[in-house]
Amino acid sequence: MFTIRLGIPEMEDFWTYLLQRKENGTLTVSENLLYKKMGKAMCLLVNNPRRPGLNSQEIEALSRRYGIKVWESYLENKTSRAGRIFWIYGPDKQEITIIGLEPHPEDKKNSEYDRVTLSATGKE
Repeated sequence: MFTIRLGIPEMEDFWTYLLQRKENGTLTVSENLLYKKMGKAMCLLVNNPRRPGLNSQEIEALSRRYGIKVWESYLENKTSRAGRIFWIYGPDKQEITIIGLEPHPEDKKNSEYDRVTLSATGKE
């Protein structure tokens, strides 16, 4: 079992925003869909970050850029620009920190991960 942390400050602010809108009943259709997908992915990560449905994999380009292993997991699959959640192990044992949420970068010819920007990891 892992504990989920949210990258500081962007991911925590974004998740809090979704939670508040959910509680108030003011989520848009697209926000509600993202809330459900993100919540499901976080629940799966808590139990097993290598669960086959998440398709978790290290993204070497981001690991090199940030100096720490950065992982990508699916929020969805088989859709155009499918959502991905980016995360790291830590900072403590049995913790996963969510540091980004992006559509899948599909442009392999132009260094697809160069345009991905992640939140602070707590190690900076």
